[in-house]
Amino acid sequence: MTTALITHSDCALHQPPARHPESPARLQAVLGGLEGREFEALQRHQAVAATSDHLLLVHPQSHIDAMKGSVPEDGYHFVDEDTVMSARSFDAALLSAGAAIQAVDMVVSKSVKNAFCATRPPGHHAEPDRAMGFCFFSNAAIASRHAQEQHGLSRVAVVDFDVHHGNGTEAAFLTNGSLMYASTHQHPLYPGTGSASTTGVDNNIVNAPLPAHAAGSDFRDAYANRIFPALEAFDPDLMIISAGFDGHRRDPLAQMDLEDDDYGWVTRELCNIASKCCGGRVVSLLEGGYDLNALASASRAHVKALMAA
Repeated sequence: MTTALITHSDCALHQPPARHPESPARLQAVLGGLEGREFEALQRHQAVAATSDHLLLVHPQSHIDAMKGSVPEDGYHFVDEDTVMSARSFDAALLSAGAAIQAVDMVVSKSVKNAFCATRPPGHHAEPDRAMGFCFFSNAAIASRHAQEQHGLSRVAVVDFDVHHGNGTEAAFLTNGSLMYASTHQHPLYPGTGSASTTGVDNNIVNAPLPAHAAGSDFRDAYANRIFPALEAFDPDLMIISAGFDGHRRDPLAQMDLEDDDYGWVTRELCNIASKCCGGRVVSLLEGGYDLNALASASRAHVKALMAA
């Protein structure tokens, strides 16, 4: 079995205004970084759009209707000061959520070993009833609930190494002990959530906030001492990674000092844990990362580790 790469060209049709950090160029950078001989073994697939029934696993109908109703015929609709709809944004958001669902189906059915979804817009800031932080739908949470509802998995863990705390995933999981959310993130930083004191129900929320200018050693210590032990104790049937690369030292939206090797390391370690608890079943979803060169190189490190697992 190999690693699946799931993407769709229409994800580039979500087009915020010029100079918006969450631009179509991000997807081009990731996909460009995954070309060449060392990535020939990737099994490449086109994403299929999520349905309303998929979205309803996490979001109320009122939120889905609000997002669909926010699509402008031309120009832009600002959902909030950071989160912008263009004419094809809703379609791209459905593809981004759908890729996560498709990845779960492929990994659980064992047609692939693991999967990376190179799609946009991202999802981990979208709360059940609120779009925010460049995100419209909570892709990781939707995929987790799909794994439970469609495949009968009991326990799903989401591990989020984006530099921003995934408040949306946390909000969807907070009172559901069959789902675990674990996050390292710079704190304080947008969106202001992610305190270590937030533990959810049955300690299913594990936040490991890090200060500005935290280096790779700090990041690795947080995983070794907090995230990995909690993940092994939770013993999930499936692991989903919210793979944001904006903790990289070159990223303009945060102040952490991670390197490509740190992303490769955490991916290898997470895959090692998955091999022990859930048959190696790992689905990775692209979240943030706003320096295009860093995004490309860190994504390469991440996918190489998935392929080697």
